[in-house]
Parts: sequence; structure tokens; C-alpha cells
Amino acid sequence: MTIYHLSVSDVGWYKCKFDDGTESAERELRVKDPNKAVVTLQPNWSEIYRGERITLRCEIKDGGDTEWDYEWKTTSSEKPSNQNEHSIRFATESHSGDYRCKGRKKSEKSSTDWSDPFKLTVSDKPRPVLTVSPSWLSAGASVTLNCSVKDQSAGWRFYWYKTVPVQSNNYYSIELLPGSSRGTEQDSYIVHGQTHTAGYMCRAGRGDPVSYTHYSEPKFVWSTDFHSSASLTVSPDRAQHFTSDSVSLSCEGNSTKWRLKRLSTEDRYLSDCSTWRTMTGSTCNIKTFWLSDAVFWCESGSGEFSNAVNITIQNKNMILLSPARPVTEGESVSLSCKLRKQTFDSIVFFYHNEKLIQSDTRWELNISAVSKSDEGFYKCQYWRQESAQSWMSVQGDSSFPVLLIVGLVCGLVLVLLLLLLYRYRPSKDTCFNRPIQFESSNTDQNEAQCNEYSSSQHGVCLYESVKHSEDTENVAGGSQDVTYSSIILKNIGKKGEFSK
Repeated sequence: MTIYHLSVSDVGWYKCKFDDGTESAERELRVKDPNKAVVTLQPNWSEIYRGERITLRCEIKDGGDTEWDYEWKTTSSEKPSNQNEHSIRFATESHSGDYRCKGRKKSEKSSTDWSDPFKLTVSDKPRPVLTVSPSWLSAGASVTLNCSVKDQSAGWRFYWYKTVPVQSNNYYSIELLPGSSRGTEQDSYIVHGQTHTAGYMCRAGRGDPVSYTHYSEPKFVWSTDFHSSASLTVSPDRAQHFTSDSVSLSCEGNSTKWRLKRLSTEDRYLSDCSTWRTMTGSTCNIKTFWLSDAVFWCESGSGEFSNAVNITIQNKNMILLSPARPVTEGESVSLSCKLRKQTFDSIVFFYHNEKLIQSDTRWELNISAVSKSDEGFYKCQYWRQESAQSWMSVQGDSSFPVLLIVGLVCGLVLVLLLLLLYRYRPSKDTCFNRPIQFESSNTDQNEAQCNEYSSSQHGVCLYESVKHSEDTENVAGGSQDVTYSSIILKNIGKKGEFSK
């Protein structure tokens, strides 16, 4: 048997059979194919997404410098040309399919076999998932953003944005965060010193030109701190409500246009008051049986965010009445337990961070001067019933630094005045603000001079009063000379010193 134009298809096991019925041993025929066609993809990403630019290439292994003609076949709707490269400038789902190629030497009639199929799958753009940590802020905390994309290692660069409320259409515009205009190689980004409630988004891009993913869903970090520009108040002011309660949520601050946002704790669905109620001015009145547990906050027409409030809706028979907004250090705070219908007639237990702190017949827990150590989770128990727990936030007293500075300045002024008075040994008749009448004939003249100097220098005159008694002249060897002085205190200068 003679095989002409041996090819890879001739590979296999062979044997022969003689006329007497005997057979020879089987022998394997192996064919070495020096010229193997292979389809490759550039860039070599495991997944291709809509809009990306890619190139399919037919490579002849061990083909040397021989010139080749190429032929393609594919199960997709694409019709590649007879070139060694097939470029797709904007990939779509229609480009998905199996691609094969083979090469034919221009100088000879021989050709390679068809390559193994290369399966190309083009998917819709991915939507990255953004996570934020922590989700509830303490003042000045750093917030870490993480952007997760499918096939995370495939050449992605990450772009970071903050959300800006757009009042007209109830959506957000976005602004790039500092340092991310060209993207970052890292899939994380740290926001330092965040104090206000804020929303963030991310997306990823790769390739040249860059092809971007969809934007992530917005994620929020919430602050409980109040600010004059935007604030949310809850009436009644408590974090837990029965399903039958009516609650009013009001936006206040330096704006005339507000929208009240709500993010459901259960399904993470973001909505605003207009989808489940109607804003009346800056207030949204709701019936709690329409809602589930959620975080609420206000957004102004000028792009500001208010404090956030976490409200839980309870269908239990008992709730804990605790402030929905932060309390200030030094304030008195009252937390209480409330039953839906009946009253308490036995011991009520109060817990702070799972630690029992009060157990008696009082249904109230009173803290006369709250401190930072009182911050945490609270709940109450009565018989076999237990309330949900709520977080009570404690913020610093913003007036304390001002009072401290004023106190230090006043104390410094007092010390300096005492030192001056001690230096000049004033008598018990020394006084401030007005001159004291002297019995000496020179008093009026001194007073006039002092008043004139004090008026011009904005100072205060101190007169040392020396009273002449008739007994002075009768003292043997006594001197009738009297020494007195006038002291002028100017205003405190920039360095906190007195001029005299």
C-alpha cells in the first residue's frame, strides 16, 4: 500500500492479513507535522466583553520563513479575510463562535490541516461590585473602597468616583476622586478624613483604546453627625417603631429643595420618598407598615448629604425607645422599654453591649451625663420578651474647645493682673475703671492727666489711694512725704502682654 501526500489524517495503527488467514502484528504510523496552524487571541484575556478591540491570529508553528496563504472558517456571523490576522474593532455577541484556520505554502501545493477550534465568547459589559468599609463613620475616619470585577487579573485599571445628587431627575452625577483620572492598578482606594455622609461608585477599564465596564451601583458611607448645611430629624425621635406607627422625617438646612432617600436593609433597594409617599415641603410623613428596616438620609439641591438614621420596623410586642440621632457628651439621656398594648408590672432588664446594667421595676434607663463610654448597642427584656437592639451614638461637645480657650485666656489675664497688682503693692482702696479721689491737692491734676492718657491709649488707670490722716503729722520722726503712682494698663497685644 502506498500513501501519497502523507498527512496527519493518515496517523493510526496498521496490519496486514495473509491469504491463509493469518495476520501480521499491528504497527503504528506516526506523522510528524512540522507546520501546525494555531489560532491565538490578542490581548490574551480569558473573557471578552462588548466593545473591546481584539485580534484573532493564525500562526503556523515551525513554518520557518515560508510565505503562506491563509484560510479561515467560523461558526460566527463574522467572515474573516484570507489574512493571518483578523481584527475586531468593536466586539459584540455576534462575534462569538468557533474559529479555525489553516495555511498553504505559496510555493507549493501542500497545506497544514485545519487548526483546533478556538472558542470566542463575547459577553455584555460587566458591572463591578463596590464595597465600602466601614459603612457607618466615626468622625474623621478613613474609608476603604474595593472594586471587584469578574476576571479580576486581566489587565484592569480602576476608576473611582463620588456621587453628586441631581435634584431635577432624582439621579446622581459623578466626580472623579483625586488621583484616579488615569485609573489605579490597585482595586482599592482609601478616602482619608471622611466626616459627612457620602456616596461612591467605581468602574474598570482595559485595552487601547480603553474599553470601560458599566458603573457600579452607588454605595454609601453614613455619618450620624449633624451639620448646619443639611440634617435629618425623626419624629418621634427614636430608632425603633411599631408597624402601626406614624413617623415624620424632616430635612433641614441651607436649601429649599430636598429629597429624602431610603436604602432598604433587606434587599438593598434604593428609593426616595416620592416612590412611596409625597414630600410636603421638606417633610415626608409615612406609615411604617408600608416599610421595612432601612437607612434614611436627606440630599439637597446643591449636592449636600445630611446625617443618616437607621430605622427598624418591629412587629414584636416590645420595642426599645432610644434616640435616633446622636446624643452629645454631657447631656442627660433616657432610654425606655415600651409594650404595644400593656404596661410593665415586674422587673425590666436593660443591656449595654450584651451586659446587664439595670434590673428593677423601672421601665426607664436614665443616664444623667452621657459619655463616650456609653456609646453602643442597647436592648431591654421583660419576661420572655426581648426588644431588638439599637445603637446609641455619642458625639463630642463641640462647644468644649471654645470654652476651654476662653477659660485659658481669662485665667491668663487674671494672673497677669494679680502680678501687676502685687508688684505695685496696691492698698485696699485700689480700684479699676474709675479714678479714686485723693485728699492730696495733686489728685485732680493726676486724674486729669491719667484720663487724658487713658483715653488716647485705650487703657485703664489705676490709682493708689493714700489717705492723709491728722495723726500722721503727730508721729514723732514721721515723714509727711507720700509716694504714689499711676499705672496705665493697655489692651492685650498680639503676644498677650501688658504695657505699662
